[in-house]
Amino acid sequence: MTGYRSVVRRQGPLAENYWAAVVLVILALTPFLVLTSAVSSLNELIGKSLHLSEAELEMTTGMANAAYCFGTVLSIQLITRLRPRLVLLVLIVGFVAASVAAAWAPSAGVFIAGRVVQGLTTSMMLIAAVPPLVIGWPKRRMRPTAVTMNLAVFGAVALGPVVGGVAVGLETWRTLFWIVAAVGFGALAFVALTYEDAPPQDPDAPIDVVSITLAGFGTAAAFFGVSQLAAHSFGTPIVLIPLLAGVALVLLLMIHQYTVEDPLMPVRKLATTIPVAAILVAMCAAAVSVGLIDLAETALELKKTDPTHGAMLFWPEFGGAVAMAVLFGAIFFTRWLPALVLAGLGVLAGAAAILSGVATGSEALVVIGAGATGIGVGASVAPALFTTGFTLPSPELPRVFALIELLRGVAAFLAGPLLLHMSETVGASPAAGIESAIWVAFGIALVGALAAAAIWIAGRARLQRPDIEPWLEGEKPAIESPPLGGLRAGRSG
Repeated sequence: MTGYRSVVRRQGPLAENYWAAVVLVILALTPFLVLTSAVSSLNELIGKSLHLSEAELEMTTGMANAAYCFGTVLSIQLITRLRPRLVLLVLIVGFVAASVAAAWAPSAGVFIAGRVVQGLTTSMMLIAAVPPLVIGWPKRRMRPTAVTMNLAVFGAVALGPVVGGVAVGLETWRTLFWIVAAVGFGALAFVALTYEDAPPQDPDAPIDVVSITLAGFGTAAAFFGVSQLAAHSFGTPIVLIPLLAGVALVLLLMIHQYTVEDPLMPVRKLATTIPVAAILVAMCAAAVSVGLIDLAETALELKKTDPTHGAMLFWPEFGGAVAMAVLFGAIFFTRWLPALVLAGLGVLAGAAAILSGVATGSEALVVIGAGATGIGVGASVAPALFTTGFTLPSPELPRVFALIELLRGVAAFLAGPLLLHMSETVGASPAAGIESAIWVAFGIALVGALAAAAIWIAGRARLQRPDIEPWLEGEKPAIESPPLGGLRAGRSG
């Protein structure tokens, strides 16, 4: 096969072992992604230990999330110009060092720096490690790869509330971070064992200073602004100005990527019916799922539910994610993949309707709503990513992943704090505020699903069985995406 494996010069002893590559991806990606949904439960313990206020902890989380989103853009620049496996090795070393620093953390500054570097290196490892796992192996390996991708990313996030609640019940946070560091050491061992010294894809590629600058300042400003909601109202300048400025810079990044001749992310090529609909679903699903789980956890805190008991109520979210990963693998080579994407967002709307009474209703609502959330996000985000990737030749896959992870991350990590702030500031009571915020999440899911369906219908797209072999060889897209709304005769640039 052409591509990654035909240009290898030096190999580790497990370089030809597919399952070793799978283990590497799981070990590299899951630790930080578990923390993204677990750390909010640990804020009180961390704050007491390191003398950090709630606002400072929220800013730490915001900057770690900003680093994650920024890393998706920076990684493309690096793996294009440098040896990709060497980049991955350096990233895992950085993640391990950051995780040890966060777990050890004698001071607040060390902890904050560790968390930010964890976020940066994880997203860069995703872009450096996952595309080779998808396109560097034969077609028969793609189905288990799709399942692994779904579980490693979205299954890990679904485990976060359970892990965080258990850690709170045990009154420890450092243990969890030491476990994260240990998993990082495991990833480091596997990146050495599976090492392949492939040359850079394009060592003479231009350095896109504009895009890197827009991505860095845009994500940092947006997440700094939203993190200030812990101590300020939405309309205050310290919240509104950086938040709006950051979102504007991310939009400028998209415009720049659309117009530039050699983009880091193929925005222009993806401006067709199927990718636009799929990316819209991925963003809405990410925003809704994160918001719903955050609001459900807040409702349990409002009821003074025991943390460990409350954590157990979220197991169905992981179960739903596992079930959808299996279904995703089963229909991966069929024409029904885009239908699964849209159905997932519909299930998330149903999850929101179920959870709307969580602040005053029984715990059964949490169990059922969490399960529906896991099903919805598992059916929508990863399938949307692959559906989008199939519309361009396979060598574009790292750039497609980078674009979707950037937009998904911005949507998810901004929506959670905004919905939580809404729940605290609207309604006659905290319970009423939670209900109102959940109905807003329902509206996002419903409008997103309707808009995606309208884009699909207006573009006269059809369900297609992906043509995988030519796609893997980099010859052509696996599925053909019609122009947006049928307004153009063909795809540009």
